[in-house]
Amino acid sequence: MKILSVNIGEKRMQPKGDGLETTGIFKLAARAPVQIDALGLPGDFICDLENHGGPDQAVYLYGAPDYAWWSNELGRELEPGTFGENLTVDGFESARFNIGDRLQIGTLVLEFTAPRIPCSTLARRMGDPRFVKSYQAAERPGMYCRVIHEGTVQAGDAATLIPYAGPTVSCLEVFHAHFLHGPDEATLHRVLEAPIAARARTDFERDLRRLQGITR
Repeated sequence: MKILSVNIGEKRMQPKGDGLETTGIFKLAARAPVQIDALGLPGDFICDLENHGGPDQAVYLYGAPDYAWWSNELGRELEPGTFGENLTVDGFESARFNIGDRLQIGTLVLEFTAPRIPCSTLARRMGDPRFVKSYQAAERPGMYCRVIHEGTVQAGDAATLIPYAGPTVSCLEVFHAHFLHGPDEATLHRVLEAPIAARARTDFERDLRRLQGITR
């Protein structure tokens, strides 16, 4: 695998109904090496801090093969950063990987923590109110990561996969569980054994408590 583009979000406005919303989904390719720390890329604007950013979702990856699929599906070329990812990676298809797998890029080590769950901001970015459903059906979510070891990255850098050594849960299993109306207890236990992002863990722990009849 190889890094094709390192993308940093700028603060922008986009239409939302009759008004506007502030967003950092519009990413621009960096022209120089970028130092990535525990909270991601310096200068990468994050508006919705409740649902985005933080140590467990510090970096978002999307792959060139998935871009090729979307370009064919939509009938137009899509530039790196269109989906709001920080790193566009050649040879990376998120559906093939597991939570806990790691990607090493020089001294930088990233750990996969959660698939991206599409939202209305992405739909507005794509100019299609139905895009959330299209994105869900496509099963090409990209992957959020936590930073295990900080480092510098730039376009052209080689990336090496380090498979997770523990019990594996695939990106798509977590993706599917999010959309299920009440995943079963066995699925929830499997997902919670993985090193998933804190926000996802909170949601799945709540689902498990509900199944077990625990109200607190």
